[in-house]
Amino acid sequence: MSFALTVLGTASPHPQPGRPCSGYLVRGAGAEVWVDAGPGTFAALQRHTDPARLSAIWISHLHADHNADLLSALYGLAYGGLTPPAPIPVHAPRDCARRLAGFFGRTDTAFLSGVFDFRPLHDGHTAQYGELHLTSRAVAHDVEAYGLRVTCDGRVFAYSGDSGPCAGLGELARDADLFLCEADIDEHREGEQVHLTPEDVGATARAAGVRELLVTHVGPTLTPEAATARAAAAFGGPTGTAREGTVHRI
Repeated sequence: MSFALTVLGTASPHPQPGRPCSGYLVRGAGAEVWVDAGPGTFAALQRHTDPARLSAIWISHLHADHNADLLSALYGLAYGGLTPPAPIPVHAPRDCARRLAGFFGRTDTAFLSGVFDFRPLHDGHTAQYGELHLTSRAVAHDVEAYGLRVTCDGRVFAYSGDSGPCAGLGELARDADLFLCEADIDEHREGEQVHLTPEDVGATARAAGVRELLVTHVGPTLTPEAATARAAAAFGGPTGTAREGTVHRI
């Protein structure tokens, strides 16, 4: 049984014309999961599915370029006629609901429960939607952050979220059929290990036995093309650039 990744957005650290920030749709095997909700991705999501049909939303960490469009989704689902049949599970770091409520100047979060069912992530958190099995893995970043591993019928998709080099990232990517990985920085600053260089990406993919690598979330000091070429040289296997609107079968 196959499933697919649709790229909604890849930009870092802000959206660009025709290029939203981080966001992806994983669907198939009876489920549709919106992975990261960077600015611009709620509009892109509607090109591919009715948001009211989502099985779940999964947020890697609480930096705005990965979750700010939860606000757009809330407006669409609560006030825009896109009403879901039941609250949509949102797997996210623990503070996500409070942050969202803060946009409304409120400290309580109960009013969100008609649209979103927040479920806090932790290392090793699991969830099942249709035949898609989701597992989180804590990764190294400057805030609480998680990568995602999705398995179905022996096939594996792994997503780094934002991460520096760490053991958790290698465990996440182990034997993945497709590894979607950020390559945000050109080089590490002294003492800072919160993002990956293209060489980090390629080396992680090679050590993990990844079958195919997809480079995303490339920051302003690099071009996607340059980041992909450098990651490919370090990986030595099939490597592509994540592009908005593309669909990758897994």
